[in-house]
Amino acid sequence: MRVLLTGAAGFIGSHLSDRLIADGHAVVGVDNLSSGRLTNLAQLRAERRFEFVEADAAEPLSVSGPFDWVMHLASPASPPRYMRDPIATLRVNSEGTRHLLELARANGASFFLASTSEVYGDPQEHPQPESYWGNVNPIGPRSVYDEAKRYGEAVAMAYHGQYRVPLRISRIFNTYGPRMHPEDGRVVSNLIVQALHDQPLTVYGDGQQTRSFQFVDDLVEGIIRLMAVDYDRPVNLGNPVEWTVLELGQLIKSMTGTGASLVFEPLPVDDPRRRRPDIGLARELLGWEPQVPLEQGLRRTIEAFRAELASSARVEAGAS
Repeated sequence: MRVLLTGAAGFIGSHLSDRLIADGHAVVGVDNLSSGRLTNLAQLRAERRFEFVEADAAEPLSVSGPFDWVMHLASPASPPRYMRDPIATLRVNSEGTRHLLELARANGASFFLASTSEVYGDPQEHPQPESYWGNVNPIGPRSVYDEAKRYGEAVAMAYHGQYRVPLRISRIFNTYGPRMHPEDGRVVSNLIVQALHDQPLTVYGDGQQTRSFQFVDDLVEGIIRLMAVDYDRPVNLGNPVEWTVLELGQLIKSMTGTGASLVFEPLPVDDPRRRRPDIGLARELLGWEPQVPLEQGLRRTIEAFRAELASSARVEAGAS
């Protein structure tokens, strides 16, 4: 198949690009490099079936088809990043989604939307099944991402209903792994980078808020399996094992061997108290569930960050 993939230089997009190429497909990767990095695609530089286009997915793309799939992963995904550029976040998930749906329609291609667990907001139903409509503050600081993703799902469903564009929607829960940006701003990367610098590890609130962390390889496997079935409704892809943020901080502190302490800061506005996917549908529909335990995934992620930070330190030393 030939696949157009936006957000290809991002953390998840680059891993998905690797998998699609490994499976024998051709990929046209699109990214404006606002949060993605070309270093994430270095391993594909000589791959003849991979083409990179630097462009903003919020605008109509000048790319030549045909395509079998149009896959939309382009968007800042961490609160600090999407709050820093709220209009761009809204546009890529609203206007960008519509432009890409038009591209899929013109090519007779299937459309894949990377949605998010953030559509559930601060959930009042736990764990969260796909049937739960969510508890989102439409004017809160996180709404530029939450509501844009909810709109993205709505417009994708509208194109599917009116124009019969084949559709897949994944609601992605907290994902971590190698190639996360050191300044990404999400809890796993924050804590690891702080620990490797022997800086105090920041825990927000009392640390009792929960998250469910899936390793990126598990997510990519779920996406590939979702592409292979005929199902046009959202599917949760996440790890149902629930951890408190405090437990995560203590685990990373132990695994990195840092002597730094945990420090507590005020909880951000609208920060969800609990987040855990109900993956019953993914188990039944895809035969999928996460395989990588948190400790194993963290070990691989810590080593990747350690190597990247050491490389950056050598570059800085050489420049000086």
